Amino acid sequence: MDALEIARWQFGITTVYHFMMVPLTIGLGLVVAIMQTMWHRTGKQEYLRMTKFWGKLFLINFIMGVATGIVQEFQFGMAWSEYSRFVGDVFGAPLALEALLAFFVESTFLGLWIFGWKQLKPGIHLACLWIAVVGSLFSAYFIIVANSWMQHPVGVEMIDGRPVMTDAWAVFTNNTALVAVPHTLMGALAVAGGFLLGIAWYHLWRRRRDGIDTVDADGNVVPGETDIPGRDRTDHKVWIRSLRIGAVVAMISFAGTALTGDLQGKLMFEQQPMKMAAAEAACHDGTGFSVLSVGNLGSGNCDDIVALIEVPGILSFLAKGDFTTEVKGVNSLLDQYKADYGTHLPDNPIYGDRAGQEIQYVPVMEVTYWGFRMMIGFGGLAALAALVALWVTRKGTVPESRWLMRLAVFGILAPFGANAAGWIFTEMGRQPFVVAPNPDLNGIDQVFMFTAAAVSPGVSAGELLTSLVVLTAVYALLLVVEVKLLVKYIRGGIVSAMPELAHSPVDENEDATPGGKGGPGPGKPADDVLAFAY
Repeated sequence: MDALEIARWQFGITTVYHFMMVPLTIGLGLVVAIMQTMWHRTGKQEYLRMTKFWGKLFLINFIMGVATGIVQEFQFGMAWSEYSRFVGDVFGAPLALEALLAFFVESTFLGLWIFGWKQLKPGIHLACLWIAVVGSLFSAYFIIVANSWMQHPVGVEMIDGRPVMTDAWAVFTNNTALVAVPHTLMGALAVAGGFLLGIAWYHLWRRRRDGIDTVDADGNVVPGETDIPGRDRTDHKVWIRSLRIGAVVAMISFAGTALTGDLQGKLMFEQQPMKMAAAEAACHDGTGFSVLSVGNLGSGNCDDIVALIEVPGILSFLAKGDFTTEVKGVNSLLDQYKADYGTHLPDNPIYGDRAGQEIQYVPVMEVTYWGFRMMIGFGGLAALAALVALWVTRKGTVPESRWLMRLAVFGILAPFGANAAGWIFTEMGRQPFVVAPNPDLNGIDQVFMFTAAAVSPGVSAGELLTSLVVLTAVYALLLVVEVKLLVKYIRGGIVSAMPELAHSPVDENEDATPGGKGGPGPGKPADDVLAFAY
């Protein structure tokens, strides 16, 4: 057993798991805030129902994200103490701001939003949600600033072998971070869009299956209603508007991820050329983009890779914005890396058994190559599904097909897969560095750290394996809990988030503004807020 590999597996599993909650929290929170704003402006009952239903799912996911995210920062000190010592003078500032400022604001105002439905004035209550959403965006920004410094260290000087921050502005305006933040935000909105689309499709399909909604001779929907609380004509408006909002959000976010991803790719070619060369399986200098390449599984030899389908000029466009500039391949870069950073790890006790070993500068090509394509592929599929959904639902409902409904529900996973693949590619492609060297000619390219030097020297492989097994088991249990909670409230529909509808039905024509007959004002059950919260 190797302590470093186990520590990497542990951090990878817990981080990817946690990041499944993050984009949904950011994206869905923003969408719910817009829904409540629409309710506040129009007083329409469907927007209130949308706010409460999607808000309920948002809260479930938020709580699970908090529970799983706490582990991340503890791992820095417990499993990666050498890394923490090396980057602490820089890393500490954005992490402290994330925890003490952004997350504090986010959680405080989210609590006010949860319990303030009756206690706060409508405008103040809405403002609480918006402040919480903005807090989540700042939280993401500070985390990405910290991560981007690992990808492209700036604003520091080396003092006694450690980087010390000398220019906070450079750290917080790192061009890597400024591109990664909107890219991450667009990815989060893609997750939210797919989430809305799949769940709304399911409920519209149920209404068709149960005979509540029918279609006329022209295929236009004829909304119906039943005596079952919440399953009225307003219920139909909730789902069709949610579906179409989700589809539009998914398409816009895909365009946003493509634009910001292009900028991010050009930065990577400058800052981490080996990562992007490996992502394209570009072993030799050239301009061609690999559509499909194959090689021997697990081989570290780039010459084993054969490009089956290649498009000339596209790699140059991704790297430089033109179609003719020759881009360095893995073999050329390998010689450059060896000349700049050495051929073997230093003979230093900090590297443990790896001291003196040859450095593998080429990341795992199977991960970088396919991770890059899975990120693009899943994102493209989600956008295509959104476009199809807009066309199919143009007459106000979905087909009666069960397999189409299942496809829409499973399609929720596509943007999650794109986000996960993107982060795995970003982090795995940086190896063998935990802090990648800055290739800038400003004299700070000596700021880097090999992953082999980052793991805690006092932690044994057995201890790390035990924590890996325990954390993975706990996270698996939490996954079961979250999925069961989400499925329970999704299947329950609007009434699952608004049980007051079962006690005092609301006429869709009544005033739905805060304090009105259709809003959470007088006449509602006393446990309305607690039912929403718990």
